[in-house]
Amino acid sequence: MISTEHARTMARYNQWQNVSLYAAADTLSDAERRQDRGAFFGSIQGTLSHLLWGDRQWMSRFSPGIEKPHGSGKESPGLYADWQDLKRQRVAFDRTIIDWTDKLDPAWMYGNLTWYSGLAKRDVVKPQWFLLTHFFNHQTHHRGQVHAMLTAAGAKPDDTDLMLMKI
Repeated sequence: MISTEHARTMARYNQWQNVSLYAAADTLSDAERRQDRGAFFGSIQGTLSHLLWGDRQWMSRFSPGIEKPHGSGKESPGLYADWQDLKRQRVAFDRTIIDWTDKLDPAWMYGNLTWYSGLAKRDVVKPQWFLLTHFFNHQTHHRGQVHAMLTAAGAKPDDTDLMLMKI
């Protein structure tokens, strides 16, 4: 079981790392950001677009006040086609995640979440603490892919080690 403090730390880690990745991606041309690099979601921008879509999808399940994103997982790499808009929306949604975790009631962790999974094609029930762990793990996984693509493209994102984050 994770704690609310862990969730708050991971929300801030997400924001810290996104600032680094987007700054590094800003050093590339639009064509370089959109170049298919063989990743699951193709390009740097496609992977970042999927990540924002996924964050919105999970947060809409965690909090009824957060709107579900448009499109599907398969469509997610192309949902945020304008780089400047993607950056603005990422910054704003990172704030949403932090604000949500700052108000997170420890009792919420003990509940279960039921939702229809388009990926599994069925209703799924899982503990909320487990799904929140998945949420943060999903972010880290795809940010790692983006970090590797940026590095291969000659950009220089910051270190990703959690222990380097100021707390």
